[in-house]
Amino acid sequence: MRNDEPRIAISMKGISKRFGAVQALADANLEVACGTIHGLVGQNGAGKSTIIKVLAGINVPDSGEIHIMGERVEQLTPARVEALGVHFIHQDRLLVPTATVGEAVFLRHEPRIGPFVDKRRMERSAAELLKKYFDLVLPRNLLIQDLTTAQQKIVQITRALAHQAKVLVLDEPTAALVKKEVDSLFTVLRRLRDDGIAVIFISHYMQEIESLCDAVTVMRNGTDVAVVSPKTTPMDDIIAMMIARDVGEMFPARKVHLGAKRLEVDGLSREGSFHNVSLSVRRGEVVGLTGLLGSGAKELVQCLFGLRHADSGTVSVDGQRVSLGSPMEAVKNGIAMLPEDRRAHGVALGLSVRENISLASLGRYSRIGFMRGGEHSAVSEFIRELSIKTPGGDALVRNLSGGNQQKVAIAKWLSCQSKVYVLDEPTVAVDVAAKVEIYTLLNRLAGEGAAILMLSSDLLELSDFCDRVLVVYRGELVGEFKGEHLNSDQLLAASSGASLAEGVNV
Repeated sequence: MRNDEPRIAISMKGISKRFGAVQALADANLEVACGTIHGLVGQNGAGKSTIIKVLAGINVPDSGEIHIMGERVEQLTPARVEALGVHFIHQDRLLVPTATVGEAVFLRHEPRIGPFVDKRRMERSAAELLKKYFDLVLPRNLLIQDLTTAQQKIVQITRALAHQAKVLVLDEPTAALVKKEVDSLFTVLRRLRDDGIAVIFISHYMQEIESLCDAVTVMRNGTDVAVVSPKTTPMDDIIAMMIARDVGEMFPARKVHLGAKRLEVDGLSREGSFHNVSLSVRRGEVVGLTGLLGSGAKELVQCLFGLRHADSGTVSVDGQRVSLGSPMEAVKNGIAMLPEDRRAHGVALGLSVRENISLASLGRYSRIGFMRGGEHSAVSEFIRELSIKTPGGDALVRNLSGGNQQKVAIAKWLSCQSKVYVLDEPTVAVDVAAKVEIYTLLNRLAGEGAAILMLSSDLLELSDFCDRVLVVYRGELVGEFKGEHLNSDQLLAASSGASLAEGVNV
């Protein structure tokens, strides 16, 4: 190695791993240099999670070599990996909510005076690290549960730095962050890179990969297919490598044939969340909804499915006023909802694909508590039509990729023959190819006369996919954008309380 070449922090060569009949990794490679931010991209199921679990000591590879900071290592365990300076920042923050910041940073490594924890020194050391790396000052006794999502992410990184981290592995770190928080996190990561730390950055958000990473490893079908620079390789080319075909239209074209108003909301209010909201969605229409965190948009869509209760106002479906006191009432009135956290609320992970799809429409397949014919053939048809990648209807949903879990959730409501679809971040944390499939499926629903209301923080998705977009700011609908006014710049400005040009007032 020449003196001007960067030191290699992680070198994984020829890594293979099989789970039963599934070849998860096939002679895969990953090399990351010190002082770089290295992206890892690929579709769900491409092998990203498996190779990272091998590095973490969770999965034992069938073959291959692993070097960490130039040292070949075998029989990795999570404890040994951490001792070697490799730390993982998971999408789920895995922090004790009732711990103080200092306790969270030094958990299991608390400074002591004899047998006693030196709490004063612990809190002081945590404060010094936060100030040094992030220029952040937090009250000494502040609990983890009182921090913002971004601050909790910073506490995770601080814990790694307190233990002399040489490599940080971040798995979808921005999924729950708003743009301002994402910008702050990226500033921190660039600072750590400049200090010589190697960062492995896993994300489905290609704009983030382009703006942040120095190099990118592209994975497909369990192996690495390319290592490229996002500064010189167009994103469309990287996406094409991921899916082994031309990207084409990211947002499939749809012929819009609008019918009568299917969903009507009139003067809906919920104290502390939103006020006097009125909107409508027609048959065959896709209407976007967006707003910054805390704008009230999230609470609005939850009220439309009976998860929260409005204080005043009315909701009608096909001209008939409906009661939304609970999700069960919403379903009876033809309203379906895809929640943001599909694993917690959208699907039952411990049930099979078949059981999930028929869960909301058991009345069609049962009588006086006993299942009757038709369920298996109906589920098989949904699997085929929606191209759900599963070994079969009896496979557990927990073993599917995120995009396929989302398609199972949609199939559940298709089985109910729902009229209105309320979607809460329907494509969050799914890969590019799965997004295209979901957009195609939503186009199909709209073409069959469904009304679709889609809450999303992805402004490009809203501007390029929806027929029109409504913006919520501090609990009020402040604008409607369509046609030439419908673009991400306009939506961002309106969401922030400004306006680049006049949209259409609500």
